[in-house]
Amino acid sequence: MLQNASFQTKRPQWLDQWAEFAATVTADSVSRDVVVRTKQVLFDCIGAIAAGAQEPEMQRLTARLCRGSADDAAPVIGAGRRAWAGLAAFLNGTAGTMLEIDEGNQFARGHPGIHVVPAVLAAAEELGSRGSDVLLAIALGYEIGSRVGIASKLRVTMHPHGTWGTVGAAVAVARLRHATREQMAEVINVSSTLGLATSRRTMLEGGTVRNSFAGFSNEIGLRAWEMVDAGFVGEADGIGTVYGTVIADQFQPGEMIADLGSRWEITRNYFKRHAACRYNHGALDALQSLIAEAGGALRPDDIAAIDVDTYIWAAQLDGQQPRNMLAAKFSLPFSLATTVVNGAASIAAFRDAARRDAATLALAGRITVREDKALTAMLPGLRPARVKITLVDGRVLSAEAFTNKGDTEDPYSAAEVRDKFREVAGSIWNDEHCSMILEAVEDLDRSPDLAALSRLLAA
Repeated sequence: MLQNASFQTKRPQWLDQWAEFAATVTADSVSRDVVVRTKQVLFDCIGAIAAGAQEPEMQRLTARLCRGSADDAAPVIGAGRRAWAGLAAFLNGTAGTMLEIDEGNQFARGHPGIHVVPAVLAAAEELGSRGSDVLLAIALGYEIGSRVGIASKLRVTMHPHGTWGTVGAAVAVARLRHATREQMAEVINVSSTLGLATSRRTMLEGGTVRNSFAGFSNEIGLRAWEMVDAGFVGEADGIGTVYGTVIADQFQPGEMIADLGSRWEITRNYFKRHAACRYNHGALDALQSLIAEAGGALRPDDIAAIDVDTYIWAAQLDGQQPRNMLAAKFSLPFSLATTVVNGAASIAAFRDAARRDAATLALAGRITVREDKALTAMLPGLRPARVKITLVDGRVLSAEAFTNKGDTEDPYSAAEVRDKFREVAGSIWNDEHCSMILEAVEDLDRSPDLAALSRLLAA
C-alpha cells in the first residue's frame, strides 16, 4: 500500500492568466467589432431558438416541463411563457439546435453561441444585469469555449455539442456573478468535468437527443457557478485532463492564451443560411453556383449523377436515405438533392414532406460522396468541396468551393445577417416584432437591464 501518495497537480499558468482576464476585462476595453459581432450572434441565436421552439417535440417537452407559472422568470423563447433560469436555459439551448441554423466557429469546430446565449439570458434576467455586461459575458463564454475547441482535438467519435460549450456557459455566468479570479479558475476546472459523453453517430442516425446537448450545457453552466460559489472545487487542471486525455487528444495549452484579449474568437465566427450541417455547405455553395450557371434551375430527371469530393468530416455524411429531419440535415446527398428540387437548402426543404419526396430520394441515390485527403489537409481554415454533375445528355457541370459563404473569409454583410434573422424568426413573429427585437439587441450596450428585450422574447 502506497504511503503519502499525492495526485495533486499544479494549476497551469494559462489558467491563472485566463482567470485574471475573465475576472477583470471590462466592457469599455472591448473593441467595437467585438460588440457588433456579439450582438449579431445574440439575435442569430434568438431566431434559431424561436423557430426551433415550434417543432412538435419541443412544444410537447415545453408543455411537460413548464407546468407551473413563472411570470417573473426567464423567457422560454418562442413559447410565449417563462420558466425558472435552469429550465429556460435548457429549453432555449435545445430549441436553438433543432433546425441546424445557428451560428458556429470553424476554428473551434462547433457552435459556441448556442451553448452560451441561453445561460446568459437566464442568469441576467435573474440578476437584472446591465446590457453591456450581458454582451461581455456572451463574448467571454464564447471565447473560452472556442479556445478549448481550438486547443484540443476531440476524438472522431465525439460530437462537439455538450462538451466544451459547458465551460463557455459556466464562465459567462460566473462573469455575470462578478466572480473573483480564484472563483473563475475554479469554475473553469469544475465545468470542464461536467460535459456530456456525446456520440457523433447520434447525429448521423438522426437521434434527436442530440438536440438537447446544448440545452444541458447551458443548464449545467448555471449549476457549475452555484457549486463553486457553495464551495465545490475541481482538479487543478480539469481542462488539460479532460481535453488532453479523456475525450480529446493533443491539447495545446498555448492556444488558450494566444493573443488573448486582442483576438476574439466571436469575430471569427460564421453565420448559416443553409439549414443543414456546416460540413455540407461547401458542396451546397458549389451546387448553387452550377444551378445559377444553368439558368436558375436544374430538373432532377435531367441529372444522371452527382459526384462530390470533399474533406473527411463532410465525406462521412454520405447517407442517402435519412430517417428523419435531423438525419436529413446530416446527409450530404439529401441536402444536395433537396436543394435541386426545392431551390434552396431551406428549413422547409428538410421537413417530412420534402424528405419523403420521391424525386428527391431518387436523386439522392445518384449522389456519391468521397473524401479527398488533399482537401482534408486544408482543414480547419478551409472547408473545400468539388461538385461534378453529369447530365443525362452527357454534359458535365463542375464547380468547387474552398470557403463557405458566411465564413470569416467570405462573410455575409450585416444586412444579410439581419435578413436571415427575419427569415428564420418571421415564422413566429411579425415583421414589426422582429424589428423591435433587432432594435432592442442593438441598444443593449446602452440599456440598464434586459427588461425591454425580455418582454419581446416572452411574447
